[in-house]
Amino acid sequence: MKILYLDTFAGISGDMFLGLLLDLGVSLDIIQAELSKLPVTGYTLADSRETRKGIEGGRIRVAIDEQHHHRTWASIDRMLAESALSPSAKEQSRRIFRRVGEAEATVHGVSIETVHFHEVGAVDSIVDIVGAAVGLELLGVERIVCAPLPMSHGTVQCAHGTIPLPAPATLEILKGLPVVDGRCDKELVTPTGAAIAAEIAEFAPLPAMTIARIGYGVGGRDLADRPNLLRGILGTTTETKGLESDQVMVLESHLDDSSPEALGYLMEQLLTSGALDVAYSPLQMKKNRPAVRLTVVAQPEQAEMLTRLILRESSAIGVRFSTCERLKLRREAAPVMTELGEAQVKLLFDGDELLRITPEFESCRTLATASGRPLPEVMRLVERAADILLEHQ
Repeated sequence: MKILYLDTFAGISGDMFLGLLLDLGVSLDIIQAELSKLPVTGYTLADSRETRKGIEGGRIRVAIDEQHHHRTWASIDRMLAESALSPSAKEQSRRIFRRVGEAEATVHGVSIETVHFHEVGAVDSIVDIVGAAVGLELLGVERIVCAPLPMSHGTVQCAHGTIPLPAPATLEILKGLPVVDGRCDKELVTPTGAAIAAEIAEFAPLPAMTIARIGYGVGGRDLADRPNLLRGILGTTTETKGLESDQVMVLESHLDDSSPEALGYLMEQLLTSGALDVAYSPLQMKKNRPAVRLTVVAQPEQAEMLTRLILRESSAIGVRFSTCERLKLRREAAPVMTELGEAQVKLLFDGDELLRITPEFESCRTLATASGRPLPEVMRLVERAADILLEHQ
């Protein structure tokens, strides 16, 4: 598996990310050829080699002929949707712009369809975002991991005047994602950079890998306390070949004074609120008390919310948590037809190899309720239909 780790000690912006891609070997000529497929003119794109604190990297400059060109999110999205970009680059560009558009709409209190972009909608940001999507496709990475983003303090000038740092749109984009104090009064993370990171990467520590190449994207400022660079570590790992990987949080608490009814309710609340899995296991605690261990598996961005739910809805006074790397089979949903009607099944893949197909319980229960047939019989019918599907894969 080919992995890219984004070391964001000095933040991230659109031009820094594009400069990093070039430093990692992506061709500027190909990016320019892809950008020419858009009906956007009035700019020139140039790359150079620059140093920050003695470290050299790739620098991208976008020279704009037009000034203060406002565009709506709808016009940008329509332009991208109708373009001749590759499906992957087109979809990723649209997702990044939508994230920025939703943040701007929230900050300004308007709908996304009517929000007008200023800096974000300018030509340089279109170039940065589409160039990033095209460059990532050319780089061919299968997993992107990002360090927590550093938040600045102070103020910055924009089209609306003086605004606080981090910029309101940046904060809105990063809701639910890990950030750290950047200890800097200069803007380290721009809305465009935040949206790129939020859309393309998972936020986690440096994963185990064999380092193949290191690149640096150079920012426009020369910061006093650190090199203004976005570092990218490109590597490979073979032990997860064919498997998907991600990071989850495991929440745990020991409960020795909760009723079965309360525990059942807590499990329902946790699952309804987005927990990936919830389990109880028996314990023997102090004073010979029988108890249960609550274990919750959650997405990292949901850990705090679920922890608060546990503390509010149970007798727990503390919750332990740990971060775990997880390997998993790729899954897809598919319909199968039975004599009782359509049912949903889950297809499980190791890479491109289909290993097995399992019936979706809720779908089987719906058929059993509607038909009056026993659930085990319905499960067997769906399994037989799934076997036929497996034979044709």
